[in-house]
Amino acid sequence: MAKTEKELAFITDLIHDEWTRRFTELVDKHIDLADSENLAYLKAGTGNHALQLGERYGERTDVFASCENSEVLQIAMDKAVALRSSVDFSQIRFEDDSFDAVLADASFETANDAADLIEEAIRIARVGADVAFFLPSSGSFGEVFSLLWEVVAAEDTGPDAPNVEELITELPTAAELETLAVSLGMVNIQREVVNEVFEYENGEAFITSPLVENFLLPRWLRSLDEDGVGRVTKALSKLIDDEDGTLSFRFSVKATLVAGEKG
Repeated sequence: MAKTEKELAFITDLIHDEWTRRFTELVDKHIDLADSENLAYLKAGTGNHALQLGERYGERTDVFASCENSEVLQIAMDKAVALRSSVDFSQIRFEDDSFDAVLADASFETANDAADLIEEAIRIARVGADVAFFLPSSGSFGEVFSLLWEVVAAEDTGPDAPNVEELITELPTAAELETLAVSLGMVNIQREVVNEVFEYENGEAFITSPLVENFLLPRWLRSLDEDGVGRVTKALSKLIDDEDGTLSFRFSVKATLVAGEKG
């Protein structure tokens, strides 16, 4: 049964350390925001990283964070109150050319939605401002997709069967992300890619993990009805165990950061 937005908001908070932190650590390692008077954070989720940045730079930098929906916004605002943080969480549409620095979390976005988010980040940045975004790039989830390909071929899911080849090719390469950034007006671009490994005890642990069950599988199997999703998920779990036996199941993600300035 599909989760409500409120339930998904709590799960979003739950998977921060497992998923989001893998990307935000790239920001913390490679981007210095100390000279920024104000910072916008797009798709801030339940606010963990925005709050960390507020604590780190807050004496010099005003941090404004935009949340995806009212449920994650409420969690983020509650955290800010509890921590007495000055980070300003909202769902407002920021004005053009308003910020010295802009970060955008595109880690759960489709390729088209990621492009829209990057364009939005550049729109609200001042000329010369730091702009950065992060998401998985090509080569991610390969271990899962190879098994999913076998399952889809074996299961009779009809004309709505997920196109695994499309799932693979829709992930942009790091070079394509850099090219996109250039086409949208960014200059002085750098990119960083880190291979992150996710490990699960067995097939059941994989398909029932909060990250996979609620965010990854629904995206990969979005063309299927509830019955089809159930059959493919069950078959995928079994195939993982058949392939790996007593070994744990691992898959990797190319966590990718692209940063530069608005030209």
